[in-house]
Amino acid sequence: MNKILWVDDEIDLLKPHIMFLKSKGYEVETCNNGYDAVDMVAATAYDLVILDEMMPGMTGLETLPLIKSSRPSLPVIMVTKSEEENIMDKAIGSKIADYIIKPVNPNQVLLSIKKNLDSQQLVIEQTTADYRSEFGRIAVQQQAATTFADWCALYRKLVGWEIELSGSSDASIREVLGYQKNEAQQEFSKFVRRNYYDWINRRVDDSEIPTMSHTLMRRRIFPEVDASEHTTLIVIDNMRYDQWRTIEPLLRGFYDVDVDDLYCAILPTATQYARNALFAGLMPLAIDKLMPEKWLNDNEDGGKNMNEEEFLRRLVQQSGKQYKLSFDKLVRPEAGRKLLDNMQRIYDAQFSVIIYNFLDILSHARTETDIIRDLTDDEASFRSLTRSWFEHSELYTMLKLLAERGHRVVITSDHGTIRVDNPVRVTGDKETSPNLRYKTGRSLAYNSRDVYEVVRPEDIQLPSGRLSSSYIFAYNRDFLVYNNDANKYIRYYKNTFQHGGISMEEMLVPFVVLQPKQR
Repeated sequence: MNKILWVDDEIDLLKPHIMFLKSKGYEVETCNNGYDAVDMVAATAYDLVILDEMMPGMTGLETLPLIKSSRPSLPVIMVTKSEEENIMDKAIGSKIADYIIKPVNPNQVLLSIKKNLDSQQLVIEQTTADYRSEFGRIAVQQQAATTFADWCALYRKLVGWEIELSGSSDASIREVLGYQKNEAQQEFSKFVRRNYYDWINRRVDDSEIPTMSHTLMRRRIFPEVDASEHTTLIVIDNMRYDQWRTIEPLLRGFYDVDVDDLYCAILPTATQYARNALFAGLMPLAIDKLMPEKWLNDNEDGGKNMNEEEFLRRLVQQSGKQYKLSFDKLVRPEAGRKLLDNMQRIYDAQFSVIIYNFLDILSHARTETDIIRDLTDDEASFRSLTRSWFEHSELYTMLKLLAERGHRVVITSDHGTIRVDNPVRVTGDKETSPNLRYKTGRSLAYNSRDVYEVVRPEDIQLPSGRLSSSYIFAYNRDFLVYNNDANKYIRYYKNTFQHGGISMEEMLVPFVVLQPKQR
């Protein structure tokens, strides 16, 4: 039972209201002055306080900060006779939960109480009911999905429900959503397997081919740059669509979202392949053939993403563009702080590019660090940590500064990531790549039903480190482990976030265009 303190110098006149609240299941205590109210709040754990604004001795506005100093999170509803704007401003500025204008109506009081005490539970119950009614429609939508656009629409809907239900105390409904999403993952994998070769090799009509890593710059980003005086592209490595949905509310005060879309990352959905393809406007095989000194295969030592700026400048030139370009790659926090001190060149550029690596680092840190793994125990906590990072990051500060300068902003990623929990055993020689969501090598042994196999890498425009090398890709929430010490690696990598394979989380990448709000 929720316990309420009602403070009013004319409390005896409010007995009918108090009896009404008691009939609705609330425990109500009263007092007639601010001094007693402060003492009672300090001594008792109330769930809510109803506070009269005009009282003799100590007013409600004088009482409020004393209550807040004792119980900072305690919701306080202010009751006032005055409709003067300055009174309301003072009350709201003091972080009241709500205010009511006298004479008070019992139902009005009840509504305000429910809004502050019961709203979360009511929202959860309604959301759960809404998903139950939506379940069948999602199932039909999945069965009817035959195009990339269909799968994008379904994925957005599933992510929306995943976020909505993350706060639900009903574990069973979250399990139902999990089963529905896993079923969708399986069907999406079949969809990719049927169509990926034709997309990459343009064996179908262009209208059926989604925008992909190697076509994103020409198809979607350059047109945005051409249409605006200043455009900033921010590539947040390893960002999923649900993570974008988590940070998007923080930007609403500064930007309008003009475009909220998804594009398709190439395979492997790994930085070495997808990001190089994004900036070069070429598939990895073409990069390897045209610029062999700029491409390193999985089994070769050295940094494999060291040439993004050179790739982009080449693509800009070949596309006949004359952009004034700036390029920054932020791997460590100090790099972000340094860029904040040198924002003028971004302001001056027609096309500025910022690569931000934090989420990729976070994903890997979760695998390697116990405390990060504990903080991101599930998808919801992973999203929560993403929001917390973003809210306190130099990137958030940059975006606010860019909004002030009127820069149009494109936010995207090179690929996403997925939480893996199902091991699939693979064998290979010492040259086999160590990646958990894909592998390439000469002597791979596996069950072909468990993976998407590409015996000839050139068939999907991938380089072959050795003439006999092939690629395999994990589906859904699978991860690839060697038979040697398999149990050790299963324990270590199970329930970690990985990328490189085929799943909606990895391949359906957010593409967002933000327009600064008019000031």
